[in-house]
Amino acid sequence: MKGLRRGYYNLFSRVYDGFVRLHSGDTEGLLRRFIAERVKLAPGDRTLDLCTGTGSVALEFARAVGEGGMVVGLDFSHGMLKKAQEKSRRLNSPNLHLVEADASMLPFKDSCFNAVTCSHAFYELKGPDRKRAIEEVARVTREGGRFCLMEHAEPEGRVAKLFFYLRIRLLGSRDARGFFENESDILRGRFQRITTEMAPTGKSKLICGERRGVL
Repeated sequence: MKGLRRGYYNLFSRVYDGFVRLHSGDTEGLLRRFIAERVKLAPGDRTLDLCTGTGSVALEFARAVGEGGMVVGLDFSHGMLKKAQEKSRRLNSPNLHLVEADASMLPFKDSCFNAVTCSHAFYELKGPDRKRAIEEVARVTREGGRFCLMEHAEPEGRVAKLFFYLRIRLLGSRDARGFFENESDILRGRFQRITTEMAPTGKSKLICGERRGVL
């Protein structure tokens, strides 16, 4: 199944950016700037962007951390990372590094990132993979570092909700409804001071937490 999803995203990478702009209505990059501000990055920070796709959010982070910082964009799709690499070269972002790997098995040392993010992708992880991914995020995040999770906001209206969860279930895991109703619950235990905030577009929400001192 994972191989099929990887093949799907390799193909989808060709039209991904245009699809996201159309679906989100965010033609000016408001969501990217919003998440960059809330992650509270400082010059010189090291940041990991999970499921980075074509690197749009990671490139925003690269500007925030400056030449002395480092941003790692991780994705399991080679096609997505190829598009991200093209953007990075075009925008001259040498502090962005791209890694092809699985979010539930991160190839990094303990406590090596100031912050970790994931935008509109965590819901696709199956239950066991999602749990392992949270454990891995906590492992690679420094004490007090932030994990920010951007996800779709549940639409209003019965019909809109029906189609929303039908689409999410086709793309994601079988427990998608429970996930979207209780995203903050998956951070509890490993993270503290959890907050939820609606994004400027009104179609997404951001859940952030700080990594606890004792794991």
